[in-house]
Amino acid sequence: MNLLPHPPVRQRGMTLVELMVAIALGMLIVAAMAILFANNSRGLAETERSGQKIENGRYALELLAGDLHHAGYFSVFDPRQVPLPAAMPDACATDAASLKAALALHVQGVDEATTTSLACLPDIKPGTDIIVTRRASTCVNGSAGCTALGANAPAFQASSCSGVAELGSGDVSKYFKLDTSTANLTLTRRDCATVAEIRRYLVRIYYVANNDVAGDGIPTLKRAELGAGAFSTTSLVQGVEQLQVEWGMDTTGDGNADVYGASPGTYLGCSPGGSPSCQDQWSSVVSAKVHVLARNLTPTPGHADKKVYVLGRVADAATGAGDPRQVGPFNDGFKRTVFQEVVRLQNPSGRRLTP
Repeated sequence: MNLLPHPPVRQRGMTLVELMVAIALGMLIVAAMAILFANNSRGLAETERSGQKIENGRYALELLAGDLHHAGYFSVFDPRQVPLPAAMPDACATDAASLKAALALHVQGVDEATTTSLACLPDIKPGTDIIVTRRASTCVNGSAGCTALGANAPAFQASSCSGVAELGSGDVSKYFKLDTSTANLTLTRRDCATVAEIRRYLVRIYYVANNDVAGDGIPTLKRAELGAGAFSTTSLVQGVEQLQVEWGMDTTGDGNADVYGASPGTYLGCSPGGSPSCQDQWSSVVSAKVHVLARNLTPTPGHADKKVYVLGRVADAATGAGDPRQVGPFNDGFKRTVFQEVVRLQNPSGRRLTP
């Protein structure tokens, strides 16, 4: 039986047309994937920018609220016993006499600051507010976890001794001591023998600077804190572009805010030596409405911020608060958010509460 040979198998590949179609389809798929990846990357970057902005804004409020909450704390001493200063104190003063004179004013502020509002503050962003708080530390010097009292730094001590040399003397200057030398802090506790607790005396000034580091253009919330004869400045939160405060004044003596105003120093046309005096107005502050405008640290491509933001109300000499305080539009690529909180100043308000 003769077997016929199989015909040879012919090898076939892709034609040039098929190859070109496959390459074109592959390029389309790669391009689509690249576009998807780029969009996802932009979305992720924008989410990170937004998250950082929200975190910064909330943290700024937390820092400010915490210090305002403790303003006017002086252990067992009631600062209302100290006469109000004859004029509004210089918040940048560092000598013991000036610090004692200003002790009765637990808070102080500057509305719509200029670059020269306070000499101890570098790089102030014009048009923002400044907050000054005064108090004793809530922890006793030398205790665990308490920041140590630096050499020649101001310290506070309150007496609990009813003896004639201290509380029984009738002389308010012997009820407390504020000094830069611990050797002069000799007041005693209730037994009139044991040395009374010594605490750091804190003067902190919060403000918005044009830059975090010189020339970087990042608006930043900063704090100047009194140390040994000078203020040292610390960057706290980047991206804080505006700080505005409305101060709540207790005009009836019951510990509650009756009038809010951006500038207690101008309310009712007060003057340093007049009636009412500006010092009286500041000593009556029992709460604060804090407004913070935070922005992204980097601009969003293709975005133009055309919004107008409301940060409380402008000062009014007759009513305390006037028209809404508006900022913007900025017409730049940064996205912004307003954060605000009402803070009760527990120590001065608590002393005023009606039983």
